[in-house]
Formats: sequence, structure tokens, C-alpha cells
Amino acid sequence: MRWTLKPKPELSKIRYLAESLKVEDTIATLLLQRGIDTYEAAKQFFRPSLTDLHDPFLMKDMDKAVARIEHAIAKGENILVFGDYDVDGTTSVALMSSYLKTRIDTVATYIPDRYEEGYGVSIKGIDFAHDNDFSLIIALDCGIKAIDKVVYAKEKGIDFIICDHHRPGAQLPDAVAILDPKRDDCQYPYDELCGCGVGFKLVQALALNDGKSIEDLTPYLDLVATAIGADIVPITGENRTLAYFGLQVINEQPRAGIKAIIDQTKKTEMTITDVVFIVAPRINAAGRMEHGNYAVTLLTEEDETLAQTYAAQIEQFNSDRKEADQQITQEALLQIEEFKEQERLTSVVYHETWHKGVIGIVASRLIETYYRPTLVFTKSGDRLAASARSVSGFDVYNALQACSQHIEQFGGHKYAAGLTLKSENYEAFKQAFEDEVSNTIDRALLTPEIKVDMTINFDDISPKFYRILKQFAPFGPGNMAPIFMTENLQDTGYGKCVGGDDKHLRITAKQGHSQQIVGIGFNLGDKCELITDKKPFKAVYSIDENHWQGKVSLQLKLRDIKP
Repeated sequence: MRWTLKPKPELSKIRYLAESLKVEDTIATLLLQRGIDTYEAAKQFFRPSLTDLHDPFLMKDMDKAVARIEHAIAKGENILVFGDYDVDGTTSVALMSSYLKTRIDTVATYIPDRYEEGYGVSIKGIDFAHDNDFSLIIALDCGIKAIDKVVYAKEKGIDFIICDHHRPGAQLPDAVAILDPKRDDCQYPYDELCGCGVGFKLVQALALNDGKSIEDLTPYLDLVATAIGADIVPITGENRTLAYFGLQVINEQPRAGIKAIIDQTKKTEMTITDVVFIVAPRINAAGRMEHGNYAVTLLTEEDETLAQTYAAQIEQFNSDRKEADQQITQEALLQIEEFKEQERLTSVVYHETWHKGVIGIVASRLIETYYRPTLVFTKSGDRLAASARSVSGFDVYNALQACSQHIEQFGGHKYAAGLTLKSENYEAFKQAFEDEVSNTIDRALLTPEIKVDMTINFDDISPKFYRILKQFAPFGPGNMAPIFMTENLQDTGYGKCVGGDDKHLRITAKQGHSQQIVGIGFNLGDKCELITDKKPFKAVYSIDENHWQGKVSLQLKLRDIKP
């Protein structure tokens, strides 16, 4: 691991903010590193308000989208809510369909089959709409590149409204309205919304048009927070406000489907991390292993008993998903070794039998072993389909764009993308991708990085300090949990390896004559020798609470240690 210490803000700015807020310099420094440099900005950060949300009509085409939907409601048209099969897509569909059903009865949902139809707007979905007299399709978390599909729908007399957050191509579809804050001609103040976030802005606009307030939409925010966590979008600005209030809904009054998932975990309070690692994988498992419709059914069900039944189904899908991704990960690692590709700058692996629903997870798993841009391919019909994942700081979408002569279609983000290509182009693409990454990547990015907010001493750590740190949540990209570094540490003699195979490290450390603090380092068991015999060491860590036998104490969540 390489440790990168973030630049320290100007001392005058630290002092000004510390005095304005009546806080320690350490807290002021952390705020300045997050772009918070005034009393008002800090107030908005620590005390988010739904009134902080931007006017949805600032988004390009929002007026057109609202007008078309209001016309459909007035005329009693059949509306089809179409979305992707992942968490962002299924929460978007659950959100939009639930809201529209409070206004009109003639609303149905459609999630494409991952295996038969693939990602995004499908011909089969449009045919379904035509055969069942739907005159309007609202596409969520997809559609920004569905140029031919929108033409096909128009020929059948079906209008499209697209709500997407992926990067547009050079040409936009000929839809009635395209809501995408990443459009070059969109002046919306915040462009990092997830698909469900864009869908929520449309619901917000419809509600405002109907004389409702933002508070009336609070019950939908558990869906938005789940999508924000699952899609790994920055938890800054509007996303942070939506996640903050969405977590309140999840913890106080979640919808029946989310409550049923939480009930299986026995968790008493959910953080955004719990949403990412507990709720999201289960919702995702439906589309990965069976069909995304299971997720929409769970998330829209109002009867708690039925929701428990649906959640049990999805729990089984998640168990199947875990087995599949573990097996495929092992096979992929063996393939890298067999082809002697350990020293390459990319991982590109393929087997025709690998389960398409888990190749994205497998790509992430491979990065844990070989930290480099990674693609995992499988057979999908008469094509090969892949999920791409990247390392921090490297734009895999741009790399794919540079290899587009070998690709049939692709889409996604900086760190995650999907693509399809003809099988005969696989080897050429694999080499082109390796060449592109080799020519463009900063070699330092191939070593995992820990970004350290600041250096502190153990005497800076107190219950009051931690109480303020907790108010920095919800954490995520753009607002990660603060990471600190402390030097000149010694273990007091109680440090040891713990867990199966001595995989983890537990220390009780002090700095000079400071207080002693316990630290736990998961997967740091191989560092045990660095702390023995009271050898001095330094550590990077976040601060956490340990609850044990009714007692609460502060502990370090170790990220790494060095001599």
C-alpha cells in the first residue's frame, strides 16, 4: 500500500473556520479538505435540509417530461416504467411506478432479462409495450444511447422519456425528453446523481406541479439512498442530502421490502456501508441470478408478510450468487496463472460458461489480487459480454473508447463499464486494451493507495472528537470516513494475530506516555512481526466504536502499519 497524505489547507483558513465554528483545528482541517470553508457551508454539511435540494426544473428537458406525463395522466394513457436490472435500475422503477400509481392506475413495470435482452432498452420491451397498448415509456438508469430503439418505438407510436446518468454519446436519442445531468447542454447544478436520483428529480417535479411539497416525498428516499450507496456515486452535495434523509427513512420507517431484508440481518441501525454490503447485494442478486422483477416486486410490496416471503426468495438468490462468484473467481485466478499474465498491466479473462450475472463482482474480486484494470468475459448468445472494473484514478471508460474498433457496444462510468464484442475480436481487443492501459496509466496507480486526511496524536482522540466525526456521515466517495496517521507508536505487549489462520491483527498501542488504544486490522495478520518486542511503528486508521458487554470504547480500525 502507498500512503498519500492530503495537502494541509492554509493555516489562516484553518484558524478562521475553527474560530467561526468553535471547533478544534483538526475538525476545521477535515472540513476544508472537503471543500467546506464557511460557517454556512458547514451548517449545511452538518445539518442537511430537504430545502437544500435543487429545483428539478433546472434540469434540461424537465418541463417537457412533466408536460408529457401530465398529458398521459389526463388522457388515461398506459405508461410503462422501464429500468435496468441492477439496484439503481430496480429502485428507480419501484420509485417511479409507486409514485405514478398514486396519480393513475394504468401503470406497469418492465425490467429486461439480463440474459435474453441484455443491458438497457430492448426491442422485446418495446414490442411488449406495443402489444399491450402502452403509448409512453419512461426509461430509468438507461436509454441515453438507445438511438435506434427510440426510433423503433416512435415508428410504433410510442413516446420515450429517458432518465439516465451515464455519459451520452455524440448523438442523443429522439425522445420527448432526455433527463441526464451529464448532457453537455444541461446546466443542472449537480451532475453526480445516480439513475434513481434522476428519477427522483422527475418525481419531485411532478409533485411540485401537483401542488405537493418535498416533505411529501420523504417515504421514497429509502430507495434513493439504497441506489446512491449501491452505485458508488459521490456522497457530496445533493447526493449527500438524499442519502442522509434516506438513511433516516431506512432506520425509522422503511418500506416493507427493505424492512424484510434488514430483519434477516438482525441489524439495529443501518449505515450507508450496511446498505452497500447488506441491502444492495440482495436486491442485485435478483437480476443476477433470476430476474430483476423479483426486486421490483419486493420493493413495491406493501404487505409485510408477503414482503418477508419475497425477501426469503431473494436471500436464496444471494446465497447462489455467493457460491457462483467464489467459484468463478478461483477459475479466473487460475487462468491468469496458466497464461502467465501475472505481470501484465490488465486482467482480461474469459470462459463461455461463467455466469453473466456475477462477472462484475468477479472483476472486483480479481482487483483484490491483481490491482489493475480488469475485464471478465462470458458467452452471451452469439456474442461475448464483459464487465469492466478499474482502479482508483484510472478511467476505464476512456480506455474502452480507445479500443472501440474491436467492440460492438459499451457504456458505463469511469470505474465500471460493460461491453459486448464478437468472439473473433476477443484476442485483438485483449491486446489493444493491454496496449492502451500500458500507454496511458500512471504506474503509481497500480499500487493500492490509502489517502490519509492528516497526522494526529493519540492525545487528540477523545469521545468529543469522535462525536463530531460521526456527524461527517454518511460516508462514501467524495466524503470518505476520515483516515488518520500516527507515528512513533508501540504495542504494549498485548498485540497478537487473531481469527482463522491468524488472518487479522489486534494491537493495544500507545504513543509515548499517551492513552492506550486498541486497534483491529482486518487482513493485517502478516504485519504482526512489525509490532513485536515494542518496535516503533506508524499506523493509518479510522476511528470507530467498540461495543462489548454493554461497554462502549473508542478503537482504531487499522488500514495499514509500517515500521
